[in-house]
Amino acid sequence: MTRWAQSLIKLSNYEVETLQKRLSEIADQRSQVEMKLAMLHAEGEAEQAAAALDPQNGWRIVHYMQALGVRMDAVRRELHLVQLEEQGVRDSLGKAFETQKKYEQVAEQAQILAVKQAGQREAAQMDELGLRRAAGGR
Repeated sequence: MTRWAQSLIKLSNYEVETLQKRLSEIADQRSQVEMKLAMLHAEGEAEQAAAALDPQNGWRIVHYMQALGVRMDAVRRELHLVQLEEQGVRDSLGKAFETQKKYEQVAEQAQILAVKQAGQREAAQMDELGLRRAAGGR
């Protein structure tokens, strides 16, 4: 394999690995945001249950639920942004894999061509050697 092909493949491997690492980080981030959303939902249910048990605090639940809705909307927006970023990295990773495959195919074709040319040179040398022997033997 030629040096340039090795260099291109190494660079594309590095890019793929970097994107895979970033995708893993984003997946962790998405899990954390989803956990925040679930916690807010559970918190809201717990407050509603507490308000149902204590009629004096029942009037506060309206304001609490409004504030909780605002907090949940903020977390949903954050989740949406993380999902968009994740999709972008997934698309980039797909393109990086395609590029890597192209470099590998080009390198493989270059190697096949080099072997083929070496075989042609060897055959030509053998033909020349045979012609010399035939000419000298007469």
